[in-house]
This record gives sequence, structure tokens and C-alpha cells, in this order.
Amino acid sequence: MRSPQPSLSRILRLSVLATACTLVLTGCFGSSSSPDIQEPPVVTPPPPPPGPDPFGVTTFAPGEVSASITRTDFGVPYITSDSLEGIAFGTAVAFAEDNICILADQFVRFNSRRARFFGPDAVPGSGDSGNVINDFTYKALGIRALAEENISNLSEESQALLQGYAAGYNYYLETTGVENIAPPCAGMPWVQPIEPVDMLTYALGVALLPGAANFLQPLFIATPPGTSFNPTPVGGMEGEGTFSIDLDLTAMDVPHPNPEELGSNGWALGRDMTENGMGMVLANPHFPHVGNQRFWQFGIEIPGEMKVVGGSLTGMPGVVNIGFNENVAWTHTFSTAERFVVYQLHLDPNDDSGMTYLVDGEPQAIQEQTIQIEVATGPTSTITLERTFYSSSFGPMLSIPGNFEWGGDLAGTRSAFALFDANLPNFDILDHWLALNVASDIDAVERSFEHYTGLIFNNIMAADKNGDVFFTDGSSVPDLLPEALQELRTNLVLLAVRGQAPFTLVPGHRTMFRPQGRVPFERAPQLRRTDFVQNSNDSFWLTNPDAPIVSTSNPDYYLFGPYNNQQTLRSRMGQKKLMELSDVTLTEMEEALLSNRAFLGEELHADLVAVCTARGDTPVDIGSRTVNIAQACGALALWDGRMDQNSIGAFVLREFAERFSRNPQWAIPYDFRRPLETPSGLGNSAEVLRMLAEAVDKIEQSIHPVTASLGEVQFVERSLPNGQPSGERLPWSGANNIEGGFNVFRSQGAEDGTLLPRHRYPSLSQTQLSEQGYHITSGSSWMFVMRFTEEGPEARGLLTYSQSSDVRSPHFLDQTELYSDMPQLRPLWFTADDIAANAISTRTVGATDD
Repeated sequence: MRSPQPSLSRILRLSVLATACTLVLTGCFGSSSSPDIQEPPVVTPPPPPPGPDPFGVTTFAPGEVSASITRTDFGVPYITSDSLEGIAFGTAVAFAEDNICILADQFVRFNSRRARFFGPDAVPGSGDSGNVINDFTYKALGIRALAEENISNLSEESQALLQGYAAGYNYYLETTGVENIAPPCAGMPWVQPIEPVDMLTYALGVALLPGAANFLQPLFIATPPGTSFNPTPVGGMEGEGTFSIDLDLTAMDVPHPNPEELGSNGWALGRDMTENGMGMVLANPHFPHVGNQRFWQFGIEIPGEMKVVGGSLTGMPGVVNIGFNENVAWTHTFSTAERFVVYQLHLDPNDDSGMTYLVDGEPQAIQEQTIQIEVATGPTSTITLERTFYSSSFGPMLSIPGNFEWGGDLAGTRSAFALFDANLPNFDILDHWLALNVASDIDAVERSFEHYTGLIFNNIMAADKNGDVFFTDGSSVPDLLPEALQELRTNLVLLAVRGQAPFTLVPGHRTMFRPQGRVPFERAPQLRRTDFVQNSNDSFWLTNPDAPIVSTSNPDYYLFGPYNNQQTLRSRMGQKKLMELSDVTLTEMEEALLSNRAFLGEELHADLVAVCTARGDTPVDIGSRTVNIAQACGALALWDGRMDQNSIGAFVLREFAERFSRNPQWAIPYDFRRPLETPSGLGNSAEVLRMLAEAVDKIEQSIHPVTASLGEVQFVERSLPNGQPSGERLPWSGANNIEGGFNVFRSQGAEDGTLLPRHRYPSLSQTQLSEQGYHITSGSSWMFVMRFTEEGPEARGLLTYSQSSDVRSPHFLDQTELYSDMPQLRPLWFTADDIAANAISTRTVGATDD
């Protein structure tokens, strides 16, 4: 419901506000003092669990903080210091040198200051009010308030990491000068010094990415029936109206917990499978190449205490997310578990306002909090906007028009809806990854999960030098009582909702449905082996087909993902590769990662060519026209079984697979008793021919012929600092999920989590193909294969989009060019001798600068 129309003077003033800041990264005003803004109430989190044994590392620097940074080939930094504080300090300096703009943008985002610096719209002048929605909603979620309230309660290790990283970030700004940092953020007023609490706020915000962060609009518009979600200017002229936010509520879809299709492949091979009887790991996260979820490679060492090499997401303060030390290696994949649930509240029929709900028949009031944010109206001016947000004892209120509306009727009950996110808050993140960084064997890896649930949304596959391997879904999953889980498994209405929405709906009318925190490790799916564990983003149950993790014997697994489900083509490709291996060498692991095979092609290629060859030159009717598929069939016949640059027919296979994925035509259907062999075979020939003809029709809308090699069609092209295309296109090898690739690449959507400008080529309808081709901006990112040897770890890896997002850096494109020339990995250095032999620079930063 809209609020009353504003006065003419108000309309004129807000029209200036809505078109302010037309250049996204110029900012709207400088660092003028902030008005006294009322903060939301602080949410008190549950007490942390008892800590593990001491980490055995020095926390704070014994003197002035400093670090040594040695950069090796491809610009990879190795940071050495005498403490965690120093490691974090050096890591921040090195990361800022490579990617300052990305992290600076994220501090603005999670501190609810986007509208202050960039005006109301995420796309300037569009009227989308994206920055206003961002700032209000993150402030209402209370992550800044939670950080301020709880930072002093964190472990000494976490505090050292946060303090050191903030100091290193500020050191970089001070010694470099804001005007000299990378474009497009050089000289911008929104690039400012930070405090440790900014780092913790950022970490708490990142923890919401698989949950509440995807509900910003539904959380923002959630208001009682008959009231407006539009904010009100504070201190305006009497009689003036609200700031109108023009959202198309009819177009608002049900949020998805993984809108960018984040994925990964991960293997941990044990002594029964490896050539030398020691552990091996394959790490292959499929993450965006742009934006706030870029990986960055580095190494860290506190001499005599810890030494780790690997990669981490933007802003991880000094510890490695995916990597290895001298004893343990580990990787992660995006799990199928649910990190949040949506509660259906039963509104009190005696309260027409919709502000009271019933639990066990007793009324409970929906709570209100007033939030204020600043919004830029010009280069040196702002206004303050204010509105009320609402929350229940189950979590913040949300509304999804047409589906889950406040005051709507669901299954005969007048309802409202609330979000419980198991990562709101999550204070385990740094301690958990630190525990992995210093783990001495698989026993220590397992113990880390007994004390922490800090992996947010990840499975883990880990191997140690003894050849033991381990899997668990270590993500944060709402812990519901057994009787509540039983209701979810048997209630037909709830099952129907779960089948349609990408989340679980939980009744909120009884105490027994309340969340009990997060599912503890002892009740999470897990498997320890000496042959292998693996995951390619399917659920836990086929981690190892010889030892399925049985869901039906443990109802606690209900929110961890499906059981007996059909496997994705990528999962089947991974399992197929594993079945082909024994006595595995490092070279074979690299080939398994980079072979660019496609499961759908291997399964159907011969039959598909036979069907289309039999058609000959007879056109195929696709409704709007008829299409001759003979030339495309000839290209398919030439396919070499790989999705490489020189692969003819791969283009046609990709577009056929796009249509096949939406309407599979298998001859033999899925049988859960044969999950790795079914479905199989090519089914309905007429439908298959129509799909192939539609693929040809789509290809003809691009600038490329059906006979083009994949390298002529699939490319990487970076954006200039102003967001324009660079014009330098690198041909790219790699498959896609739809054809059952393993080494997967794709085009990312419009949203990359930042306001940094970048170009995009709009996709044609019902395909990832644009007129120009496949513009790769996501997929295999920080990938490596490694093995333990008697002499220590041996590894090869690659960061596909290179270390730096700064166009001026020599490491802006170097690893990208290496892969484009030929899919390949490069040596990863671990020993002091190898690091020294491949060093291109060494310097000390901090108190003892040289």
C-alpha cells in the first residue's frame, strides 16, 4: 500500500535526490560529520561453545606490529610475521595492493552507507532505490550493532586477526595515499580508514550471503497490513510526504539461497587410492571472477608455529579458506543444506492490526524498531530517512507478494512470516578456519567441528599426510527438535510448499518448532575413509558410493539435503572420473581437473549424431519456422569429446544441452538403486531433433556460425575502470553445468555484490549465449591439486582471473593468459627455498619498514 502523495515541493526535492550521483563511483559528498542516528536494538547472540585446546600460535605482536611480504611469480604474496596480528597486518597490506576497491566497497555496503555516498539508487538514476533498501535492511538485521556489542567477547585469536587486518588496511591507505590507489576508487571519499569492528561487521555480513542477504527486498517491504514500507524524511517540512520507493511487487520472486549458482568440486583421496599411500586433495571452487566473492592466493607463516598456503575470499583477515599446511589439506563445496528457514506465524484473530501472533495459544507481540539512514542528495548534502522494521521471536519479518504476505491466508490460517538465519550471527568464522590452518591431522580437523560451526555454507573434504580423508557438511543449519522435523517430513501442506519454494516453511504456532541454534557436529552428515570422499554440490549421501550416508536412519539430516535423489551431470562426471583412477599421481589429478570433458556429450554423442544424420537435409519444424540442422550435425560429428578452444561441435552441444536440461529426453529413467548409471540413453527422437533445431536457431542469432570452435565463441574480456569493455578478448576452454562439465565456467548475472562498474553482454532468451558469445565471468577460480610426500606438500594450482583487479598491475591478467594459452596449472611454492628461488620482491611493512 502506498503512502499519501508528497507535496509538489517534496516531489521536486526528491526528484533531485533520485537523479543524484549519476556517476556511481564519484560518490556524492565528502566525509562530513554524520547526524545523530538512532541505532537499532542490539540482539544478544547465544553464548559461544566451550573453546578447543589452545591454537598454539602467538596472537598479538610482542612489539610493534610488522610483517615481511615476499611476492613470487604471478605476484603471489607470502606473509611472514611473529604473530597472528602481524600475519593479518601483512595480509591486509598485500590484499589492498591487489584489490583495495572491492573491499572498500564492502565496508560501505555492510555498514549501511551506500546511500550516503552514492545516493538512493544502485543503478544511478534508475529509481531502483537499491542503496536505500541495502542500508535500511542490513541496519535492521543489526550486524553492525552485533559487532560492536560482541567484538570484545571473541577469542584472543579472532581479535588479533581483526585488529591486525584493520591496522594493515589503514597502513596501506596512509602510506599509499587514497589518491594513488587503484582506479576506480582512487581519491574517492568512500575509501576511508577502518576499525576492527568494521572487519567484524563485514564478516557477519558475508555470513548472511547464503541466507538473509538474498531477502533484502522481502525484509524491507515487510509491514503490517494497510501500512506502507516507504520511509519518511526526518526533519522535513510539515505536511510533506514519504520518500516513495517504486518497487514492482508483482515482479518480486521468491528469493533463492544461491542465485549465482555458486558451486565447486572437491576431492580428498586417501592412502588406498594414491600412488605413494599419502593423502591428496583436488580443489575446484566455481565462484565469481568479479565482485566481492573473488578468491585471492597467498601464503602465511609464523616461524615454528604455523605455515599455510592457499586462497581465501575477499577480506578474510589472515587465514586460508582453501589450502594446505605440512600435515593437512582441505577444500570446500557449497552444500545442499538449508542455512535458514521461514516461519509461518499464526496471527491472533482478535488483533486486526496483524501485530500479534499466537504460540501455544498465547499471544506474542511483534516488535518494532525505528531505523534511520543517510541518503545523499547532492555532492555535499544529505537527508535522513526513517522507517520502522518489525521482528518476531523467530526472527525478522518478511513479505513476498503473492506467496508469503503479512496478513495473507495460507492453508486456512491468517499468517505472517519471519526468517530464521542460522548465521545471524556467526562468530565462529575466524576461529574455525584458524583451527583448520593449524590442524595436524584428520583427528584435529574433526575436533574443529566439535567446537565451531564457522564454515557458513560449506562442505569440507580433507586429507592428511597419513592418507586419512574426511567429509562433513559443516554449514550452519537450523537445529529443530525431532518432533518438529517429523512434522516437516509428514505434513502434506509443508511438503507441498517445500516442493515449490527454495526453502523450508516451518510452523510458528507451537514452541516445539522453535530453533535450538545450529545443528551440532555429532548430528551432521560425516564420513571418514581411506579411499576417497568427494562432492560436486549434490547432497551428502553419495560422498562415497561404497559407503552411502543413509538419511532415513537419521531424521536430523532432513535440512541437509535430499537422499536417493538424481545426481547432477557434473556429479556424475566427477564420480566417473574417480572410478577411472587408481594409484593416482599428481599429473593424473591435474588431468582429471582440466580435461574439460562433458558427461552429456559422452553419454549421448553417438546417438545424437546418428539421429541428426538420419534427418539429413530435411528441415525441422520448431513452430515459428523450419530449421536445417545438417551443418550443425556435421559439426557435432567432429566433436573431440572435450570443451576446449579448438573443439568443433562443442558450440552446438552447449546449446543443445541448454534445451535438454529443461526437458530431458532420457531413454532409461532414473533409478535410485543405480544413481551413477541412470538416467541414460537418448529418448524421443522427434523431441531431440526439435531441441537441436532450436539450438541452431539460437546460434544463428549470434555472430558465430554453428561450425565455430568453442574458442571462437567463449571468451574472457575484462572491464576498464569505467566499466567499459577492454576490447581484449581471450579465448577460453571449459565446460558448463548443463552439459555435465567438471571444470565449469559461465557468465555471472548482473549482481556481483559491489557497486564497481563492469560491462555485461545481455544473454539471448533461454540461453547463456549473448550475441557476442559466452562472456566468462564466473566458474573455476582458485583451483589446485596437491599431494603429500615424504619431503612435504607438492602442489600445482591456478587463480584463473589472476591476483589483482587493478588494471595497472602486472598481475592483472597473467594467470588468465596462462590458462587461455592452454588449460594448465603452475607450481605452488611451499618451502622457504622454493619461495626464495621464485621471489620477485621482498619487503617489510609496519614498524620496521625498509
